[in-house]
Amino acid sequence: MKSNQARQPASVTLNDPRWAALLARDPAAEGQFFYAVTTTGVYCRPTCPARPPRPENVRFFPSTATAEGAGFRPCLRCQPKQPPLAERQAASIAELCRLIDDSATPPTLQQLAEHAGLSTYHLHRLFKTVTGLTPKAYASARRSQRLKAELVPGKTVTEAIYNAGYNTSGRFYEQSASQLGMTPGDYRAGGNNTQIRFAIGQCTLGVILVAASAKGICAILLGDDPQALAHDLQDRFPKATLIGGDAGFEAWVAQVVGFVEAPQIGLDLPLDIRGTAFQQRVWLALRAIPAGSMVSYSELARRIGAPRAARAVAGACAANALAVAIPCHRVLRNDGALSGYRWGVARKRALLNREAES
Repeated sequence: MKSNQARQPASVTLNDPRWAALLARDPAAEGQFFYAVTTTGVYCRPTCPARPPRPENVRFFPSTATAEGAGFRPCLRCQPKQPPLAERQAASIAELCRLIDDSATPPTLQQLAEHAGLSTYHLHRLFKTVTGLTPKAYASARRSQRLKAELVPGKTVTEAIYNAGYNTSGRFYEQSASQLGMTPGDYRAGGNNTQIRFAIGQCTLGVILVAASAKGICAILLGDDPQALAHDLQDRFPKATLIGGDAGFEAWVAQVVGFVEAPQIGLDLPLDIRGTAFQQRVWLALRAIPAGSMVSYSELARRIGAPRAARAVAGACAANALAVAIPCHRVLRNDGALSGYRWGVARKRALLNREAES
C-alpha cells in the first residue's frame, strides 16, 4: 500500500546531505538513517541496490520504527530491519571459522558451503574477503597454531602432530618448514639448530635490527638500545644460532634500511611472517593500506570483517615484529591520536610525516 504523505518540493531532498549518501550508497551511512519512497510505500537502508527514486518522492527517517510509524513497509530487497549485509556475512564466516576450529579434520570447501547454504565459489570468495585467507589457508593456520601450543616439553612430536589435527605425520612434515620455519623438534626446543642471521645498525629513526631466517626477513626492530634489540631477538629464538656480522647479509640490511628511510620505494625481499590466523588477517589488511594513508583501529577491524574486534586488532598491531614492512604505524586511535606504537609515538609520527611528504 502506498503512503498517503503529501508531496514535497524536490529541493528539500536535494539540499539534505543524506541524499548524496543515498546516491553514493555510502556504507558509512548504514544505521545512520533510512529513506522511504512515497510512490511505493517502501522504506530502505541507504545502501539499497534499487534504482534511486525521484527526490520529490523521498522521505528520510532516523529509524525503522519511525518509518513504519509513518506508514511505510520494509524493502524486501535490502531488508532494512536486518543487520547490515557486511555484519551478516561476517557472522556467517565467524560461524564457519568456529566449525573449522572445532573439527578434528578440516571440513572440505563443499561441506562448508553446504553448512552456509552457499555455492562453493561464493563461499570461497566471501571467506577470503572477510578473513583475508582462503578456508584452506585458515584451517592450516589454525592447525599450525594448535601445533605450536602442543609442542611443549613432556609431549612427543608425534603426539603434538596428531593432537593438532594432522591425519598423518608425513602430511605434516611436508608443510612443517612453511608453518614453523624449522622442524617441529627444533621449534619445541626454542629454535634449536635454526640459524638466524642478523645485523644491528643506525637509521634516522634510531637503532635498527634486521634478522632473517632461511625463509625471509623475520624481524625489523627499532629502538634506542642495541642490546635491548638483541635480547628481543634472542627471546624469540632462545636456542637458535644467531649469526651476526654476516657479510652476505649486508645487502639485505641496506635494502631494509633504505625502505625504512623511504617506505614508498617498497621492499622487494621475502618475509617470514609468523602469527596466529587472526594476526595474519590483520597484518594482511595493514599491508593493503597505501603509504600516506591512515585508518583507525575500528576501521581496520571492519575491513577484516570483525567490527567488534578493535581491541584485538590493536593487540595484533602490537605483536608485529616487522616494523614498516607491516605498516602498523598507519593505524590511529579512533579520535585520531597517535598512540599504541610498539616503537614509540615519535617514530610513528616521523614515519607518517615522511610518507605524507613523499
